[in-house]
Parts: sequence; C-alpha cells; structure tokens
Amino acid sequence: MADLQDQLHATTEVGELDDLVHEPFPAGVFPPDTEEPYDPVSDPAAAPLERAHAILAAHPVADGYSGLPWALRHLPWFDLELGESSVDTDVPRLREGHVGALFWSLHLPEGLAGDRAVGATLEQLDLVNTVVRAHPEGLRLAYTAGETTDVRHCGRIAVLLGPAGAAALGDSLGILRSLHALGLRVLTLSGVSWASEAGLTRFGEEVVREMNRLGVLADLSGASDGTIRRTLAVSKAPVLFTRSAARTLRPHPANLSDELLAAVGAAKGLCMVPLTAEQTGPSVRDVADHLDHVHEVAGRECVALSGTYDAGTAHPQDLADASCYPNLIAELLHRGWSEPDLALLSWGNVQRALRSADFTARAAQQRREPSTAKIAELDS
Repeated sequence: MADLQDQLHATTEVGELDDLVHEPFPAGVFPPDTEEPYDPVSDPAAAPLERAHAILAAHPVADGYSGLPWALRHLPWFDLELGESSVDTDVPRLREGHVGALFWSLHLPEGLAGDRAVGATLEQLDLVNTVVRAHPEGLRLAYTAGETTDVRHCGRIAVLLGPAGAAALGDSLGILRSLHALGLRVLTLSGVSWASEAGLTRFGEEVVREMNRLGVLADLSGASDGTIRRTLAVSKAPVLFTRSAARTLRPHPANLSDELLAAVGAAKGLCMVPLTAEQTGPSVRDVADHLDHVHEVAGRECVALSGTYDAGTAHPQDLADASCYPNLIAELLHRGWSEPDLALLSWGNVQRALRSADFTARAAQQRREPSTAKIAELDS
C-alpha cells in the first residue's frame, strides 16, 4: 500500500505558465517603495476581486459538472477556442474564470434506458473525443490526478469524462469496464433497479466494488438516502456529489441534509456545490452561504465547486457563465476564507479525490479479479 501511495505522488511539480499568471502590474513594474513583485494575495489592502484572480491563478478551479457535450449536439457548428456565444462555456471564458479542469457530463435525457442508453452514452463519448481533438490549443483529455496536473502545466484545460448515468451500464459489469477503457471516470448511481429508493441491491454493491477496482468514482447527487448510506459503507474510494448543496438552506431533492453532510465528511467524500439558482439561490451571496455551511458541517476537505453550466438551469446573478468564478472567490474572501481553504475548494479537494480513486484501484487490482457477476444471479 505504501509503495502504491508513493507512486501516486511521484509527479514533479513545475512552475505555472506565464499566460496563466494574473499580474496586476505590467511585468517588471513594482509599486513604489517595494523591492519584490507585488502580491495581491498577501496585501490586505488589495481589492477582493484582485486577490481572487491572483489566488485562482495559483489554484485554478476544478469544475465538477459541465453539460456542454449535450448542448453541443444541437449546434450545427461551433468553435470553442475562438468563443461560442450559444453556450455558457468556451475556452476564452474558461481562461477568464481560471478553470483548470472540468468534468464533462455524459448524462442523457430522461426516458432512455437499456440498449438505447448504452448507445447514446457511447455517442456522447465519441463526441467529447471529437470536440477535444478539434481544440488542441485549449483542451486536453485527462484520466488521473497526475494527468490533470500535467495538462494544467501545459497551459491547457483538462477534460475529465463523467458523470454518466447508471443506465449506461445496461446492468452489465462488462460494459462498465468498457466505458472505463474509453475514459469514463464518474458514474451516477440512480435511476436503475439496483440503485433505487430502496437503496443498493446485492448487484448494486458489486457495481460499487468493481468501480473501486477500476478507479471510477461514484456520484450520488440525486440518489436516495438509502443508496447514499449504503454506498458510503461499501465504497473504499471517496464518493462525489457533483450537484448538491445544503438542504437546510434550500430544500431541493438533490441537496443534502446536515446529517448526510456530516456522513460525507466522515467518509472524506466531496460535496460539489452547484452554481444554480434553483439549488442555491439567485445571488452569489446565496451560493457563498451554501459553501460556508458545507465547509462547517462536512469540513474544509469535503467541499468543491460545480458550475453546472450548459445543463439547462438558470444561474445566480454575477455567476452567469464559466468566466465568473472570481466573483464567487471575492465574496468568500470578503467573508474571511483563507487562501489555503480556497485552494482546497477550487482545486485541492478534487485532486485528493482523484488521487484516492487511483490508489484504491491499484490496491484493489492486486487482490481482486474483474467481477463476472450477473444481475440475475445476485438480485433474483
């Protein structure tokens, strides 16, 4: 176990690229009476928005949910590197918002199941690969924590595949392995017979164990309380809630009660607060309220961000698209959030979850063969 852990942290860190560094003064020009370059992060008199840009330049956003793939299916032509006004997300706005990585959702419209869901998910995966290849100066696929960091250091934005809906498996662990081989890294456990309101069945538990073996993270946003609790008990890797805020502040089915938030914190899972008016409220202050609450109840290592852009939802004021993350960080600075806590929120906590998934998979593969279990055998 220790050797595996050492391998996961072997990636050499390199300096930030010049075009990713926010400089409030022209290069080589310092404020009066200083001998060092001006650092707005350490300057208590600096404006919050200026400090927010500086912090995000060092600790970019890992965005937990983007609906861009499905949105692009309906456009006859697009260029994300030049800019695309028909969607909320393109490369210029991602750079303006200091987004270093984002998860591209493979979720499908309701009603697709069985072979249709499997086929549509494969089409989504093909589309994502096509889009990333067509935008090599801005985007690059990544599959692990180390690759995500490498992509960032190359001046690109890392694209991670998932979450996909559980229906995409067609109740087959072989299809799960095939989707993982194609790049899938997050699967939402809801909307199927083995992960329902009643919780996980025996086959559902086997799916979670096989996900652990592969390094596919479980997304529990929208899952039933029974499925959440059983997955927390079975999974050896951290679980994600890619679109969940605090139910105490706003009663929404995908938001989490304080009891569940505390359980997520105890399991070192990750609650990724969405920037949607429906789940968090109409203003940037409402979103900050949810982040404060999750930070307090689940802990500083269990809160992250989920833009939920291009997913067909309305967004709070001042958070209209992927360029607006500095506005949210500025609000958190105004509330007294420290730079280390903001670094965990924006980038560090997602990296920790990805590293843990990698480590769990390597350890599990040493002691467990690919599962050949069938749903008819376990759930009959």
